[in-house]
Amino acid sequence: MQFNWKIGGEAGFGIMTSGLAFAKIATRSGYLIFDYTEYPSLIRGGHNTYEVLVSDEVVKSPKWEIDLLVCLNNDTYKLHSDRLTDKSMLIYDPHVFVPEIGIKIPITFGKIKRDEKIDQMMMNTIAVGASIGILGGDLSIFEEILHQQFDRKGKEVVNFNLKLAKIGYDEALKNNIKPLSILKKKDIIDPQMVITGNEAFALGAMVADCRYYAAYPMTPASTVLSILASWQYKNKMVVRHIEDEISAVNTALGASYAGVRSSVGSSGGGFALMVEGLSYAGIAEIPLVVLLAMRSGPATGMPTWTEQGDLLFAVHAGHGEFPKIVLTPGDPEEMIALTLKAFDLADIYQTPVILITDKFLSESHSSLSKKLEDAALEKHKIDRGKIVNDTKETPYLRYLDTKDGVSPMLIPGKKGTYYQANSYEHIEDSHTTEDLKERVKQVDKRSKKNTTYLKNHFELPKIIGDLNTAEIVFVSFGSMKGPIVDAMKLIKTKSAYIHFTHVYPLAEELVQQIFARCVGKRMILVENNSTAQFGQLLRMQTGIIFKEKLLKYDGRPIWPEEILLYVDDNTRSVVEEKNDTKIKAKVLSEDFRKKEKEIMDKLVAEMSVE
Repeated sequence: MQFNWKIGGEAGFGIMTSGLAFAKIATRSGYLIFDYTEYPSLIRGGHNTYEVLVSDEVVKSPKWEIDLLVCLNNDTYKLHSDRLTDKSMLIYDPHVFVPEIGIKIPITFGKIKRDEKIDQMMMNTIAVGASIGILGGDLSIFEEILHQQFDRKGKEVVNFNLKLAKIGYDEALKNNIKPLSILKKKDIIDPQMVITGNEAFALGAMVADCRYYAAYPMTPASTVLSILASWQYKNKMVVRHIEDEISAVNTALGASYAGVRSSVGSSGGGFALMVEGLSYAGIAEIPLVVLLAMRSGPATGMPTWTEQGDLLFAVHAGHGEFPKIVLTPGDPEEMIALTLKAFDLADIYQTPVILITDKFLSESHSSLSKKLEDAALEKHKIDRGKIVNDTKETPYLRYLDTKDGVSPMLIPGKKGTYYQANSYEHIEDSHTTEDLKERVKQVDKRSKKNTTYLKNHFELPKIIGDLNTAEIVFVSFGSMKGPIVDAMKLIKTKSAYIHFTHVYPLAEELVQQIFARCVGKRMILVENNSTAQFGQLLRMQTGIIFKEKLLKYDGRPIWPEEILLYVDDNTRSVVEEKNDTKIKAKVLSEDFRKKEKEIMDKLVAEMSVE
């Protein structure tokens, strides 16, 4: 079973709050979810949406067809009618408009608003109540969520919201619609968290013992700052909403030099300001974890939309040559695991580690087993490498040339022992130099870290499916994991997926060995950018070339159905029609493409600069 619920309305009127509440209701009813939200860079006005895919099985991406559309204004219907079918249900106000397609469920929002003397923001509570009624859900679960949201505001606020939810619930059932069993409560054997990529990073950073986090708010990385700020006193962490990204990276490097694990987070333009600091970290060999949450660029671009356009920028960030590690999680589970690993790697190799995410992963919620994740977090043991609080070396050589390229890093404070950690080239004892032999010696020393990392900590891509029997092999990195994995369930042709999470540096021969198994198969590179950046990186590092590329760069993630139709258009394979899927080629027809452009043009026109 898969059921796609979507709500839309004007920005500033609680769309995000109601969407998250619905996702939690579904999870607490015993189902798995994936949600996806879209919004322009506006505080008020514009058009916000939130969709939740409810399923009996694990889902990692949105579904194209909408099963229940909650229209809090006419724009919601106009902008999303292409995703409706005759079997789609619509909640709407009959005094505002009447839809031409689907199963109509009128709710007199305007009349309720006047009768109850409430503002527009409270319409979403009515809409969620109505949705629960239609889908056979338990209103008491919504009651629990309302208590969690509003108890701090007093009993009257909670009770009034409960009243509105019940009004919506009753209004929906007056339409002689037999309630479905989509949200029928089930016994919960494995409790699930409803978690975003940003929340997963924050959780991983806390467990990894990060003690300093600095950032200037920038979508889609901003929520990490607010999440960690809410935890900082309980977990003895310093979290700074700082004046700019230059200060963020430099203060984080100062904290790391002083001995605590440190991190910064930003998006494209903010990360650009941090690049000089990355080079400083590279030559001074100071650990740092950077969260780079990509959005549509260049410049301000489309600040609240998704893209994978900064991969090569991250790989080459910084002037001069120095080791760095780039990791690209594909879902919240991988985000937690790779965040834990990133802090270890930063310490072990005393270098910047960049975790790349994007708006799609950073802000979408998905279900994650609480039992499994708790067990993984409890098992994690922190590895600080050669970072020490004491040394018997006399003299202490901060940049000692070692076999693995990593020198013991002494935390400042040992009596009688001093060293420099500035941005200049240096000799082993840290004094600055411009001597040609010492320069070569230190460059070679730092470069040895790459060899050590590739030998000890690099992980080959995960292979999903059977590479030996597959006729089609998808290749990608990061957040495209969800759409590809879900698309593979729809494709009749045997397929496999090579999913990269450790993208730089790459172990050339080992990666080549994997792709040698794909000779004679159809390989498709899937990326959310216009220039196939990961394909370029693979070619540069391994010599592998892709003839087929499925690229998308309109601000949206790639839908599983788009991958399905790409494969079908190119192989004429038969689309597998599952009872709960009903994929049709018309979904991504030319008419849809034109509609997408119209919607995009309208949203861009409404956007303000962030």
